[in-house]
Amino acid sequence: MTAATGPAEPFAQASPDPDVPRTITSPATPGDRVFRGVLRAAGLSVFVIMGLIAFFLLWRGSDALRVTGWSFLTEQKWRPQAHSFGIAAVLPDGLLIAVIALVIAVPVALTSAVFISEYAPQRLRAALVSLVDLMAAIPSIVYGLWGLFFLQPRIIGLVRWMSLHLGDAIPFLKVRTGDIGTSYTSSTFIAGVVVSLMIIPIVASLSREVFSQAPQGEREGAYALGSTRWGMVRTVVLPFGRGGVIGAVMLGFGRAMGETIAVALIISPSFTPITHVLENGANSISALIALRFGESDVLSLSALMAAGLVLFALTLLVNLAAGVVINRSRSGANTAD
Repeated sequence: MTAATGPAEPFAQASPDPDVPRTITSPATPGDRVFRGVLRAAGLSVFVIMGLIAFFLLWRGSDALRVTGWSFLTEQKWRPQAHSFGIAAVLPDGLLIAVIALVIAVPVALTSAVFISEYAPQRLRAALVSLVDLMAAIPSIVYGLWGLFFLQPRIIGLVRWMSLHLGDAIPFLKVRTGDIGTSYTSSTFIAGVVVSLMIIPIVASLSREVFSQAPQGEREGAYALGSTRWGMVRTVVLPFGRGGVIGAVMLGFGRAMGETIAVALIISPSFTPITHVLENGANSISALIALRFGESDVLSLSALMAAGLVLFALTLLVNLAAGVVINRSRSGANTAD
């Protein structure tokens, strides 16, 4: 009996517990190790490149920052020769242009994305997708020239009507420089309209891609419960795509903040804080860099690099905030149950 039970004990100890999942591993082949190494290097290269950009801007802008210190963020003048310069006048206006662009672009882009994804006939859908993608590929200088020579002369009537009829009720729509044609041109509002046309295809394309991935089973379940098509879109597609839409909007916001050529062609550069968006005169950090780069001395060039560093940091903060929001509202989070 003892001899019979002796060999059985090691076997009993070696047998796995049926309640514990087994770990299945496979040896990594040389190809797998190379592939993982390439992916790891590609991921790390993003952080390295971003760090090098930040270091370059900080290094080239350090002379200007030493001259002005923290007043670089509060000074409204731009006189590098007199050691009096800052971005307090141009940074808020650049943000204002981006906000105006988003207010116009987001409703149009989301409506277009829903129509293409859910309502457009199959034959028309492919053509609309190609058209939206083609609009995203148009160079920004083309939008700027179109806005300068075509849009601006034709939008003055709308701007004038807004100022005369809404200016008393909404103070920032009032034009204080007189009821003449030049008072309504080259304004923050017109620049925002032009930039909005540039970010509509970006937001629409990304949002459409997210909407099209909504689970087919949940779509059919909504119809089975008696939902209309709009009811299905409202209860399934839009909640599923919330995170992707937020990412698309923030990407468009970053594009709007950094837009250069189109804004530089439209605006009439001004270094006074903008409180009335329909008036002549506007500015942004990117347009400031483009317009002043060719005529800058050593200190002026350093000041432009410092301004670029502020814009770079602001863009990183916006993307970081967008990442936090997206992680809290992932696509499909409300439809996963």
